[in-house]
Amino acid sequence: MIQVKRLRIDFDGSTLVDIAFGIESALALVGQSGSGKSLTLKALLGMLPPAMTPTIELEAPFALRRGETVAFVPQNPFTALSPLTRVGRHFDGVTRGEAETLMARVGLDAGLLDRFPPELSGGQLQRAVIAIALSHAPKLLLLDEPTTALDPETRRVIIALLRELQTQMGFSMLFVTHDIVSARALCDEVCVIREGSVVEQGEMAQVMASPQHAYTRTLIESSFAGREFRT
Repeated sequence: MIQVKRLRIDFDGSTLVDIAFGIESALALVGQSGSGKSLTLKALLGMLPPAMTPTIELEAPFALRRGETVAFVPQNPFTALSPLTRVGRHFDGVTRGEAETLMARVGLDAGLLDRFPPELSGGQLQRAVIAIALSHAPKLLLLDEPTTALDPETRRVIIALLRELQTQMGFSMLFVTHDIVSARALCDEVCVIREGSVVEQGEMAQVMASPQHAYTRTLIESSFAGREFRT
């Protein structure tokens, strides 16, 4: 259990984020654009701009170190990798054989390691990015809206892949998104934030079935409207 007792981000005399949450298995941090969810992720990764001051109080069974115990999957697979560097060169500190094993684990042919990122489809790129993130067997995987740039079918595939990989490798996940549908498919717990504050949190099934806050109800209604899958 990773317990973030307090995560506060200040900027120019104002508090942008002040929240608390726990990650046991897979937690979705949900909110509209500007709610503070991406700032929260950057604070945990140590990637905030110098002008922003984070205060983080947490308890975890391991030290949170980016690139070691903590891995990150960014939002857009099309910009996550250098287009002029072959996919295999993005794997750092692992052998060619280990990279091939990781590619197989995410359902990709080892031959793609020798291609350049623009030669891969969006789904292939996101799988490759996930493989790279898992190359050092992290204990916590941070995901910044990793399905936003994908079509609905590829989105389903990536969500299913992440669930399978979590079962196999045993890492915890923090899934940052505005998409309740994808969050519901991947996570068993949810924390809803608005303007830097938590408005509702709890078990995903319970919150989905009986949201207590009007903001949560709005997110659910807007996310499901017109979507192709509602599992």
